[in-house]
Order: sequence, then structure tokens, then C-alpha cells
Amino acid sequence: MEQKDQKEGLCEVLDNIKESGGVMTKTPGERIHCLSIIGQIEGHYILPDGQKATKYEHIIPLLVSIEQDAEVDGLLILLNTMGGDVEAGLAIAEVIASMTKPTASVVLGGGHSIGVPLAVAAKRSFIVPSATMTIHPVRINGLVVGAPQTYTYFSQMQNRIINFICNHSKAKADEIHALMMRPDMIATDVGSIIEGAEAVQYGLIDAVGGIDAALADLKRQIKQKKRKK
Repeated sequence: MEQKDQKEGLCEVLDNIKESGGVMTKTPGERIHCLSIIGQIEGHYILPDGQKATKYEHIIPLLVSIEQDAEVDGLLILLNTMGGDVEAGLAIAEVIASMTKPTASVVLGGGHSIGVPLAVAAKRSFIVPSATMTIHPVRINGLVVGAPQTYTYFSQMQNRIINFICNHSKAKADEIHALMMRPDMIATDVGSIIEGAEAVQYGLIDAVGGIDAALADLKRQIKQKKRKK
């Protein structure tokens, strides 16, 4: 009977991972929802088959349910994303930043492009030493109207991203802009690729660390919140 219950519990966990990219972990002291943001952030257009994607229309309602669920004590966000739709990624980041629940993020493989705001949106952010983050200007694929208004819109969008990053980290706006416009690092583009320790030096990420450090800090946040109650 015990083996059957364990098997059913494992099936439920696997189903949750398959459907939402997340799972709830339960210990005597706290319940933590672990959410993965991987591949490319899918926005208003469906990505081609064969690409791993995080769909914002799935993630945003899930984040709202986590915020409202009294049984969830905290949220751990695991990031390995190449970026994607700017508005969709920024929308997810804004939801994470506005949550009252304790939150912590870990950049594992990469937190590129719009993945940078997603990483800094949590109350505490970590990055493993081997992970990288790509910082570059706002770009768009496809047909573009070559008018001054188009470039003004790009500039405004870029400023929104820089402001969000700086408001949720220790990074400085002029340094982020300089990293975006660096011409000598990426062969086919402008921008910068920074590694784990560099991300901390620039103030983007709070600390170098993995799952152990993020969970320890998340549990600290949870205990602190419970004491205040």
C-alpha cells in the first residue's frame, strides 16, 4: 500500500512538471514551489515546433495562484533561458517582482536577453559560476517601418528594461547601457556576455551560488516572514 502511494505521488509530481514546469516541495517547516523558466520566452506568436519554450499565458496565472495559495510559503525560480519576447518576459518579471511571497532565483545555464530582468525580479538572486548572461539592445525580427517613431519606440522599450533591472538590483544604468552597446565581444551583434562572478560585480545578481544557497536564503526569508506575522 505504501509503495502504491509513493508511486501515485511520483506520478503527480511528474504530471505537474510536464504541465507547468514546476513542482511543490514539502518539508516540515515550509512548502516551496519550484518553477523553471527554460528555452525561449514565447509571447504573442507561437514558436516553431522543436523549440523549448516558456509560455507567458501559462506562467502568469500560475504565479498568481502561487501568490494566493496559503499553503505555498515561497517560490524558487530556476532560469536557463535564451530570452525571447520582450514584452512577455517583462510582464512575467513584473509579476514576480510584485509578489509578496518570499522569492529567490537561480541562473543555471544562462539568463540571456530578457532573462536578465527575470533573474533580478526575485527578492534574492543567485547565479552558478559557469552560467552566463547576455546583455544587448532591444531588437526585432521581420518587417520594420523605417521611420523615426520606430527607433523612438525601441529606445523607450530599452529604457523600460534598463529601469526595471536597476530598480530590482544594485546595477547602475550607465554601466548596463555600456554593456548593451559594447561592439567588440559578440561577433555578429553588439552587447556583452558576462559570467557568474562578473554579474555579481556589476550588481546584477546578489551572489554566486546554486540551489543550496538559494534554498537556504529562501528558507531564511520564509522564517523571517513568519516571525513578523
